Amino acid sequence: MKTTEQTRQQTERAIRKTIEKFPPTEEASLLTDLHLRVSQDTGELTVFDDDDNEITRCVVEQWIDNKDDNFYQEVAATLRQTLHKQHEKLEQMSILKPFSFVLEDDDKESLEELYLVDDDTAILHEELMTGLDKDLDEFLDKLLKD
Repeated sequence: MKTTEQTRQQTERAIRKTIEKFPPTEEASLLTDLHLRVSQDTGELTVFDDDDNEITRCVVEQWIDNKDDNFYQEVAATLRQTLHKQHEKLEQMSILKPFSFVLEDDDKESLEELYLVDDDTAILHEELMTGLDKDLDEFLDKLLKD
């Protein structure tokens, strides 16, 4: 499934609406995570807080009745890209840090942490970490030989 421009716009609007619900203030909310729930049947993207209160909702037409085997992986990639695009505004949200954006299926099962907002920590996607152990081992071997 190749993400369409309309899908990008719809996900960006949902994230923007979420950001608007938590404008920068001196007093941060005590949320710990924002849950992005996606329904493969209806195409709905709904954002919830920890207490299961709905923050925003939209329907992504490309996702309606999508039966692709890798549906949630594609959705995660699209949402992760959208979140990274908005990273400056996400960092300013009035939510007590650290907090995460978590992808869930329509059964409320947590599938993947999409984005972590924290002052001191950065989470790298696993694709960036591929082969890191091998590279570090080779570096250590070279260092010890010298």
